[in-house]
Amino acid sequence: MKHPLSFFTVGFILFATPGFAQINDSLFDALESKVMEWRHHIHQNPELSNREFKTAEYVAAHLKSLGIKVETGVAHTGVVGILKGKRKGKVVALRADMDALPVLERNDLPYRSKVTSVFNGQETGVMHACGHDTHVAILMGVAEILSQNRDFAGTVKFIFQPAEEGAPPGEEGGAKLMVKEGVLDNPKVDAIFGLHINSGTHVGKISYKPGGMMAASQRFVIHVKGKQAHGSTPWQSVDPIVASAQIINGLQTLISRESQLTKEGAVISVGSIHSGIRFNIIPESLEMIGTIRTLDKDMKELIRRRMLEMVPAIAKAYRAEATVQIEDGADITFNNLALTQQMIPTLQKVAGEDKVIEIDAITGAEDFSYFQNEVPGFFFFLGGTPLDMNEAEAPSHHTPSFMVDDAGMKLGLKALTQLTLDFFKE
Repeated sequence: MKHPLSFFTVGFILFATPGFAQINDSLFDALESKVMEWRHHIHQNPELSNREFKTAEYVAAHLKSLGIKVETGVAHTGVVGILKGKRKGKVVALRADMDALPVLERNDLPYRSKVTSVFNGQETGVMHACGHDTHVAILMGVAEILSQNRDFAGTVKFIFQPAEEGAPPGEEGGAKLMVKEGVLDNPKVDAIFGLHINSGTHVGKISYKPGGMMAASQRFVIHVKGKQAHGSTPWQSVDPIVASAQIINGLQTLISRESQLTKEGAVISVGSIHSGIRFNIIPESLEMIGTIRTLDKDMKELIRRRMLEMVPAIAKAYRAEATVQIEDGADITFNNLALTQQMIPTLQKVAGEDKVIEIDAITGAEDFSYFQNEVPGFFFFLGGTPLDMNEAEAPSHHTPSFMVDDAGMKLGLKALTQLTLDFFKE
């Protein structure tokens, strides 16, 4: 049976009794240029994890100008804003990550970064090579729209998070520390939403997956100790490089022979090896650093346990010694099934049904997962590839050539705003 529609306007919001709140597109059009301007400013002034001081000041000043209650210094440099609607209701958290990466920017953007810094003792460029600048600008825009139109029943908590890429060695940080410091309490959050711009998806598209969408990440460090000798007399050495080559081969068998890949995917990658100083000296020691990615908790624990068993055993077979350290980075980004089902119609409304695409899980990682471990959460990807570019040819995240189109941000602004209002109505 069809129901007659009754409409009334509140600010920019149009309500329909059987459906969801509908937002007037013209308000997003008017705000789009400001969001782009904020993004360009942040992009030109990137800051590394746990060092987002100026970014935090920029965000806090904007929120305060909107009359939003602001807390700073959360998890080192995080900013949290609290906006109450005109009526009591549920609490929605919206999250944007603020940190940049130690990457020297190499593209043609007129607002490209020229910032340099020191990372792990090395001079490096600093670049928003993963799109966090767009996330911050989008959430600043959502805050502006909702703060000027508070006729809703609920409270919005704006979480601007540091160190999503990982805290510097020896420091805590990121979503895990924010949760530890109580960011989801006072008031207690009922649901949290987040997005990530995607350089390999066309502007106008949104992609998501119910359940496990992104992998848990772990960082491992392996130290191998041998015996130094002249390169011409290897029999006098215990060669840590040879032992390490066998360790690397052994690690891959944990994926190819011990992980149930029909259940979920898993990855072990060695990303850094340091050893030796001269061509004709077999060194005494070696350090390798890498990452583990898993989409299943049991597989995660299996790989951890077997690495701790296997690596020292392989080293011993080559008369060397080895130690393994494994640190958690992010947990599995798990989209709450009921919340995802509830909110997909909202995304279809703002983007169009054919533009909202369910995808397979990916082995990238996101510490948004730590929020989802505490409260129901929904995380999705936002298209950032220019329409005249082949999606498969778009520069990858975490590379010097990374870029996303400003035109993708308006849909992110609409999606987060509408998700918030529709969740309140439910």
